[in-house]
Amino acid sequence: MARTVAQVIVDGLASLGVRQVFGVVGDALNPLTDAIRRTEELTWIGCRHEEAAAFAAGAQSQLTGNIGVCMGTVGPGSVHLLNGLYDAAKSHAPVLAIAGQVPLADMGSDYFQEVDNDLLFRDVAAFCATITTPAQLPGLLETAVRTAVARRGVAVLTVPGDLGDQQLPEDRPLRFSLAGHGTCPEAAALDAAARLLDAAERITLLVGRGAREAREEVLQLAGRLAAPMVLTLKAKEGFEQDNPYEVGQTGLIGNPAAAKAMDDADVLVLLGTDFPYRDWYPDGRTVVQIDAVAEHIGRRVPVDAGLVGDVRPTVHGLLERLAQHSGRGHLDKARERFHGWQESQSKLASPRHDKGLLGRVRSALDNRDHLIRPEALAAAVDRAADPDAVFTSDTGMATVWLSRFVRMHGTRRLLGSYNLGSMANAMPQALGAQLLDRNRQVVAFCGDGGLSMLLGDLITIRTYDLPVKLIVFDNRRLGMVKLEQEQAGLPEFGTKLDNPDFAAVATAMGLTGIRVSEPDQLLDSVTAAFATDGPVLLDVLTNPEEISIPPKPTVEQGWGYAIAKMKEHLRSEGDTD
Repeated sequence: MARTVAQVIVDGLASLGVRQVFGVVGDALNPLTDAIRRTEELTWIGCRHEEAAAFAAGAQSQLTGNIGVCMGTVGPGSVHLLNGLYDAAKSHAPVLAIAGQVPLADMGSDYFQEVDNDLLFRDVAAFCATITTPAQLPGLLETAVRTAVARRGVAVLTVPGDLGDQQLPEDRPLRFSLAGHGTCPEAAALDAAARLLDAAERITLLVGRGAREAREEVLQLAGRLAAPMVLTLKAKEGFEQDNPYEVGQTGLIGNPAAAKAMDDADVLVLLGTDFPYRDWYPDGRTVVQIDAVAEHIGRRVPVDAGLVGDVRPTVHGLLERLAQHSGRGHLDKARERFHGWQESQSKLASPRHDKGLLGRVRSALDNRDHLIRPEALAAAVDRAADPDAVFTSDTGMATVWLSRFVRMHGTRRLLGSYNLGSMANAMPQALGAQLLDRNRQVVAFCGDGGLSMLLGDLITIRTYDLPVKLIVFDNRRLGMVKLEQEQAGLPEFGTKLDNPDFAAVATAMGLTGIRVSEPDQLLDSVTAAFATDGPVLLDVLTNPEEISIPPKPTVEQGWGYAIAKMKEHLRSEGDTD
């Protein structure tokens, strides 16, 4: 019996191992959602906003390596997918988006809700096409999926509203033929890189997400080179546990030990990272870079030896050629600095910090209302969370506190909008992660600005009874923007948020809501949140004046902050944002 366009697409998704499809129902999608309804292997997850659907699909792709799927109907429904799809593209997560379209005969007539999807998605999608006849299937679907997987990006397939119910003239089984990766540089390139490394005195590794599957090889390389290992944020998972070479992160969210390890090296080795912040690369160093994507080599910093290949076989090839470095001075100094920084940070994270002498002096300057410090909240969550928990974090200060106070030990996983830098990603990514495994703990570090942007999908969490733990850093601010303004010498403007009681909102939506306003309540409240079955939103009123000091603060930043504070205090009481 011949299948319809919709049924071929849905059968293809099921054969790929897709188990959930995220979206908002609508007219052009009706044949597709009806086919999902009749297919046991697939579940339709109805979200309140298509952006949340795209974030959830991208989260599933990043956690499983399988393709994630989301759908949006004609016009606005598809437009709403864009932000989540850009995040998937920049996170190198294979995602297939099915977009609705007006009927074939009405395309190009400026019909109600008509949008040119092929033009709309051209920038974000590695593959983008509109089905105009059933005969294009299953070939067009196979090409879309193959492209998304091979290029680790987004594919968009548009289905006009009158096409989904049409039958294929010639039906055949789907053959996706998905090929794996496994490249290694030529021997001559490995020999050249090994000569540079053997001649070096002080070597530092900068390790990214692309090295995660080569953990043991990378640790062996650090040992062979006696090299401190600086981690990007996305490399926290996989490299923080039992790592005698790690010195934390660099960049604005990093620490002085990591920055010093980069500056003191005469050779930097970049492994599976496209770390974009050029100001944090020291000048004049010899650089060896390993990346599976050829165009990544040298685009952030000049490279002396570029090795195009997957990290595991490439590092294995280097290990066969490298001599053992005998001097450990560079590594030992970096590790000593890192441990000292960790000790100082742990003092900041104590809920009783402000009751000590130094804490009382500090709070007189930056916490006169004795609000909860975000460092203490992040550290408390770190202690309470499971060793296999999945963490998500909103862009901004929530990510800063997670970076510094949550350790990715055990089999913990970490997701965030770390390439696109979108707001509002943590909650919908947690939604997608929890649907993969209801028995695995999922913890979202939510900024109050980000959470309120897609607040409606708290209802989706309730509807599907997902036991997500939402930790809200409620500082009544767009905190990162506030800090950026003040470091530039500008008074805070436009960043204050008139927040509701998020715990009360969550309770009204059917979740367990817990609000914390006093430091003495923090530990018990965090414990209660993690001990409660089902979805929980923990709304913690944190100090809006908390400062995250960068690893290498400049005199200009210090003066800028001081000037900004003077301007803020000199405002009259009648001034408003």
